[in-house]
Amino acid sequence: MHDLIIRQGNVIDGSGSAARIADIAVDNGLVTAVGNGLGPARREVDAEGSLVTPGFVDVHTHYDGQATWDPYLTPSSWHGVTTAIFGNCGVGFAPVKPDASPFLINLMEGVEDIPGSVLAEGVKFNWESFPQFLDVLDEAPKAIDIGAQVPHAPLRFYVMGERGADHTSIPSDDEIARMGELLEQSLNAGALGFTTSRTTKHLTRDGRNTPSLSAGEAELRGMALAMRRAGRGVLEVNSDFGPGEFEILRMAAELSGRPLSLLLLQVNNAPELWRRTQAQMHAARADGLNVNAQVGCRPIVIMMGLETTINPFSSHPAWTGMAHLPPAQRFERLSNDSELRRALVTNLPDDEHTLRVRQWMPRTYIVDEQFDYEPATELSIGAQADRTGRSVWELALEAMMSNGGKRLLAHTFENYSAGNLEVVREMLLDDATIMGLGDGGAHVCTVCDEGAPTYLLSHWGRDRKRGERLPLEFLVKKHTRDSALGYGLSDRGLLAPGYRADINVIDFDRLRLREAEVVYDLPAGGKRLMQRADGYRHTFVAGTEIVHDDEHTGALPGRLLR
Repeated sequence: MHDLIIRQGNVIDGSGSAARIADIAVDNGLVTAVGNGLGPARREVDAEGSLVTPGFVDVHTHYDGQATWDPYLTPSSWHGVTTAIFGNCGVGFAPVKPDASPFLINLMEGVEDIPGSVLAEGVKFNWESFPQFLDVLDEAPKAIDIGAQVPHAPLRFYVMGERGADHTSIPSDDEIARMGELLEQSLNAGALGFTTSRTTKHLTRDGRNTPSLSAGEAELRGMALAMRRAGRGVLEVNSDFGPGEFEILRMAAELSGRPLSLLLLQVNNAPELWRRTQAQMHAARADGLNVNAQVGCRPIVIMMGLETTINPFSSHPAWTGMAHLPPAQRFERLSNDSELRRALVTNLPDDEHTLRVRQWMPRTYIVDEQFDYEPATELSIGAQADRTGRSVWELALEAMMSNGGKRLLAHTFENYSAGNLEVVREMLLDDATIMGLGDGGAHVCTVCDEGAPTYLLSHWGRDRKRGERLPLEFLVKKHTRDSALGYGLSDRGLLAPGYRADINVIDFDRLRLREAEVVYDLPAGGKRLMQRADGYRHTFVAGTEIVHDDEHTGALPGRLLR
């Protein structure tokens, strides 16, 4: 008798093969049979009319801190994610000396918009070495499987001290050797990779560049040699890809003998740059290197509202004068004081933030339950202002005050230069790309892209109106088997005998993103954007149900991948 049988679902197995009606048998946490007439089971799930897919594998999250206090890793586990990997972009919390946590918090707060107060209360720092950090993660209860990577910035700061915080400071040969030794030890202890950031977008909370920004060839060579010695791990890089940048990363990949995983997206100030990086990646693959690019499935969107980190009036004296108020009191004052509202939309400060937001308005949209993240430009606040003769500031304030002051605005920040998702479609169709950029656990009150798995299937597989859709079989493979193999996780992402029984049963007709909202559920009462989903009938991790009808069951079968 089987432990579990999921009966008569529309099985999309993650291989890219055509969907088929079949049963799936599970025993001891593994899929043991796919077919019909599989016999009885201790538990049976009627999946008729539902999609049955592997659990989604999210290789790009920042749950380094949250994994120590939140066993469910929300919101990812509400979106069918059964494996999450963090430590990306060169930031994280290990290794760390006893007095060094404030710098790592400062860095994470600046780069990933996780409030320092949240991290200071939520992260206990009851470790020093990266292997000790892995042990803490191993012992923590968890609903889904997690994996951690060694981030460059903490490693550099641990070895070099305060000098390591300055990206222009060059480590000595001995310091490079020591960093390499620690990296090798961490990989041998179970780290899934080494990550670094080489983008000017990444700043500490107090405005300094990320410590790894301009790490030279000698430093990267030392890390690559450590990876070669360990014979393990992925080299993950977030870069601006300026002149000569891909070449130095290619050198590191060649020397390490390990896979190289890049972030690939379209930026507005150089909308064709991504194609050059794509071509360089394919040239490297043609030469035998294992290189992939992590891509998104929708615009990278900056959310703005009365309770988010930033909004159109963040620098306005009339706003900053009441920013300390609880949200309800601030909304009440705005609602009752017409002079305050008039001051906000007319007496605008002449500063960088106001100029930036003014430039954003032609690509900023009002978010509601029907918002599909591929909006036509004529729906933007800027276009509405042009049509009606009203001020963009008045329209923005009016929108944010609707729905009881909870309505959000969405600025299409990246991946949307042409006002549609055709570039994203190109990226998705590239066989050298895997799903990434969801940034689970990061940018907590600025960006809310963790719902990428739900959007990938619902928008690209069913709802898209402004261009061609993509087959569900392709989309599922992209975020399950392809993502798993991109990180060397060969035991998952496929519904076939012998593979991990990480399974989603999805009511595809109901599958949708709920409207994003601001919630206050982080340590120290911290706030974050939250976007949940409808349509996940069942999510299983190693054959144990963790989500039933879009709610957690309380089961915690997850484990640390080493």
